[in-house]
Amino acid sequence: MLCGCNPPPFFRNSNSDNVLKLYNWGEYMGEYLIEDFEDQYDAMVIVEYFDSNEMMYTKVQAGDKYDVLVPSDYMIQRLMAENSLIELDLEKIPNIANLADGVKNLDYDPENTYSVPYFWGTVGIVYNKNVISKEELNEEGWNILKDTKYAGDLYIYDSERDSFMIALKALGYSMNTESEEEIHEAYDWLVELNNTMDPAYVTDEVIDNMINGLKDLAVVYSGDAAYILSENEDMGFFMPEEGTNRWSDAMVIPANAENPELAHQFINYVLSYEPSYDNSEYVCYASSNKEVLEEMSSENGIFYGNEAYLPRTDNENDEIFKDNATIRAKLSELWIKVKASN
Repeated sequence: MLCGCNPPPFFRNSNSDNVLKLYNWGEYMGEYLIEDFEDQYDAMVIVEYFDSNEMMYTKVQAGDKYDVLVPSDYMIQRLMAENSLIELDLEKIPNIANLADGVKNLDYDPENTYSVPYFWGTVGIVYNKNVISKEELNEEGWNILKDTKYAGDLYIYDSERDSFMIALKALGYSMNTESEEEIHEAYDWLVELNNTMDPAYVTDEVIDNMINGLKDLAVVYSGDAAYILSENEDMGFFMPEEGTNRWSDAMVIPANAENPELAHQFINYVLSYEPSYDNSEYVCYASSNKEVLEEMSSENGIFYGNEAYLPRTDNENDEIFKDNATIRAKLSELWIKVKASN
């Protein structure tokens, strides 16, 4: 999904009581993050990886114990509602002062009572600049994904939430709508796309495929897009004015954590400059650290001029997903029907 590959967990002191159990997305940490934390805090970090919020949720609900999780916004909202997280002691996380403006006061946890942002970004379109013009993208917005000129030349991320977000935004609705009529309009939009565009439904393979120019259009997360653009100068990144998902993944401490003190130290450490820089450089997603974010995107930064690195913060149509169990189940059911409709 991301720019690099993590080294295996570093087990230095198997007899240490200073153990942190971290549950994070795969390939979502800087090259030196874990080893440097272990050295600085004389700790041992045991890392496990998940590939979806739902996979993480299932293990946590089954009673598996971790000290730090890194779920997405809507899943954090769900864990908060179920009393599955502890309140953070922000006095132990002074580096929260380093947060970039775009990840402050987020709707699902405006006071950072339970969570501290880790990475953030958006969903957009990676496109071949030699084939598709910016003017065409501005004119069509998300509907360019249904332009039959590009039939068979399109990757769609295999995610019901993101796909219904696109359809709802294309229709002028909120991606958090609870209206059955609007959801079914979005379903019809996606069925038409499926039946006329012959899209390839993909996950992480979209990165290498777009770097190699196998198709001219793809729905891509911004960090993956930043990497694609850094490897293929023919590719651009576009976010329609109709709006998109502006997401954040954040660090939380579950209620059954066995070492919450070390968990606070880890969260505070990740927010400091060097770990944040290592994370963002290696993974290519936007840092939650203001200084790192600005340096990475500045004239001498490694992502200078990269359209995908900096998340958009000035479009009132952009939204953050809200958790709704009924809608979540409905979209999952309809997504299966969309892909089977042709």
